[in-house]
Amino acid sequence: MRYLIASGKHEIYREGNHTVKTFPKGFPKSEVLREALHISLVEGLGLHVPELYSVGVTEDGCWAITYEFIEGRTLSQLLDEDPSQMEAYMDQMLDCQMEMFDKRAPLLNSLKAKMRRQIQSLDCISDVTRYELLTKLSSMPDHAKLCHGDFCPDNILVAEDGWYILDWIHAAQGNASADVARTYLLLALQNQEAASYYLDRFCGKTGTSPVYVKGWLPLVAAAQLTKKRPEEEELLRSWLDIVDID
Repeated sequence: MRYLIASGKHEIYREGNHTVKTFPKGFPKSEVLREALHISLVEGLGLHVPELYSVGVTEDGCWAITYEFIEGRTLSQLLDEDPSQMEAYMDQMLDCQMEMFDKRAPLLNSLKAKMRRQIQSLDCISDVTRYELLTKLSSMPDHAKLCHGDFCPDNILVAEDGWYILDWIHAAQGNASADVARTYLLLALQNQEAASYYLDRFCGKTGTSPVYVKGWLPLVAAAQLTKKRPEEEELLRSWLDIVDID
């Protein structure tokens, strides 16, 4: 028996012990295969991720990825239901992310190379702003840590046997602080209090300067602008200033 469990950009179904993520018609085949590749690259690293089973085409001609069904609820749902647990949830989320940073996936693409392509593709910024952003990106340190690229409460499934990280399409290898800056940005778009707490905890645990992490904000904001979400544009544009934020 098949039934819908989530709907939005993609439709996600449960079929017995399987989850089937379907993509709309016309969705680039390369992106579907990239997501499946990323899942296959990280599922053997010891992280909690659903096991990939297959990639195929549905009867109505849509691409689909089938993977292990995990019974649980997203961290977003839990935060909505009990905001008083925000700090505890942020602490656990950060622990999960830092475990990810300890892993290596050398076959993944470079995070900086991906961000460079995103900034170059933006048609809503001036040539001067683009040049300044690309110059700043080039100056940032290169690392090879496993980065999720979209690590936020929507992509964390809380199950009885642990926290599972979902949606690996944006995964890359790069600087952990860039991934943290992106998580901070995604949190700030919804809840500035949670974003500030999360960043303070990361910096406290790792001894990283908040100014250093926030130095990535103009770059991750520019990358997020490529999604062209009108409700986010004003805040994202306010972060494009390349001057360090203190």
